[in-house]
Amino acid sequence: MWEHQSLFRVSAQLFAEGIFNLLDRNLRPEVFLLGFASSKEPDEPGAVIVEPATTRYSPLDFKDVKSKAATLETDTGPQGSVYHLHPNDHDRLAKHHWYELVCRATESTLQSLATSRHENRRSFCAVPVSLQGYLVTVVLQLSADCYDAYYNLPKSTAGRPTNLPHAAVIEFLHDCNRALREADTVDNDQPVLDRDYNELLRSAGRRLMLRVAPAGTHGLYDACNGVAALRHEGDEGVGTMLVSRRLHPAIVPVLTLETPVPMRDHRSIRKLLELSEGHTALISDASHVFGLGQLVPESDGQYEPLVTVHFTNHYSWEMSHAGHVLMRVVSNTPRLPQGQVAADNFARTARIVFPNLSLDSIDYLWDLAQKATTQPTGTILVISTGAAKEALRLTRQCFRVVPRIMTPSVLRLVTNIDGAVLIEPNGMCHAIGAILDGLATEKGDSSRGSRYNSALRYVNSSKYPALAVVVSEDGWIDLLPS
Repeated sequence: MWEHQSLFRVSAQLFAEGIFNLLDRNLRPEVFLLGFASSKEPDEPGAVIVEPATTRYSPLDFKDVKSKAATLETDTGPQGSVYHLHPNDHDRLAKHHWYELVCRATESTLQSLATSRHENRRSFCAVPVSLQGYLVTVVLQLSADCYDAYYNLPKSTAGRPTNLPHAAVIEFLHDCNRALREADTVDNDQPVLDRDYNELLRSAGRRLMLRVAPAGTHGLYDACNGVAALRHEGDEGVGTMLVSRRLHPAIVPVLTLETPVPMRDHRSIRKLLELSEGHTALISDASHVFGLGQLVPESDGQYEPLVTVHFTNHYSWEMSHAGHVLMRVVSNTPRLPQGQVAADNFARTARIVFPNLSLDSIDYLWDLAQKATTQPTGTILVISTGAAKEALRLTRQCFRVVPRIMTPSVLRLVTNIDGAVLIEPNGMCHAIGAILDGLATEKGDSSRGSRYNSALRYVNSSKYPALAVVVSEDGWIDLLPS
């Protein structure tokens, strides 16, 4: 398609890894390019280009994309009924509309391929960019299991993010398209993706807050950061704010301000936060704070889950909806909520590692895994069929205990010290505070701590089937093998 397409694809892949690894390493982003020749029929050689050519997709997989796009145009009705004063404006609108249809047809094709081939991938496509005779689209794929595990906002519409990963996807694809458009205008035609990863995530956070703000009011994300950065009489800002339109039927007013306070008045908002307590919260329409109120009980016919902003401590706040945390922001940097391992993912992995394990045993181990994830200083829970023999082998590197069934309450106590807890799949504990060993592996990650890498080495080199729940001090929770 163009000289530097391989360089751009590699750059986009590294860019995606940098962004989505900050959110969740299990998203495992994969980027490739698709090019549709503008002047060639679908059955002609070179009509479709896939970059890299070694990807699991071939040009034949996408030969019907243009015909699908034409079908979508027919289904959406006539598009030529709106005309603009200048013919160029109308042509530009028609061209952009066609590009969007190609994008939708490409996503539909990729979804069909993933379903038929049982691929655990969720695909997102950028609107194509016309570049040297090709419609070039950037395709981003993420792990479907991981992506779908995060809570989605209801009432989703096209182009509006449903959660933080989706907002990051939109920002990433916009950056890729910007780089491609620049490649078609500058002399060196080398697209550059050099945006700071955290800066992109901040833009994704703003986009998500814009999605939930009544009437699409801008500035809520930055206002929350400004409020969280202030102290009141030396105390950290802790409080709750409900985001809703004025006179929402699901809110019972407690106190109404005669003159609403603008959200840009951070000091006044910070002071008013002192009034929020328990179920009573500040009420804001993302533009002003106009009083205090309470959300009606779920049993009430007027009940509707509303977006809630919790100011947790200095420079920290989080946004939630219907009890689900959508993002946590610390020092103006949004992150996904860490601290839980998906129950279905744990059960699936446990069945793979221990095929003969009963459902009751998996449920019991799941209870233990959940308790391990609440340890604030980090810990490792190792479930191994050879736990007894491993405790004996690691005698000098652990505290062996008289075998006993591990319970969640006891696990909370024994994880207060460094080292791993060794238990059998039936819940029998044999050692605590174990220092794990193992052979070095290419799967290691130098950006992670010693706890994660030691557990990874141990699980990969263990001669017994083993499953490890790793809770790092920075909040990361990993299930090994993943």
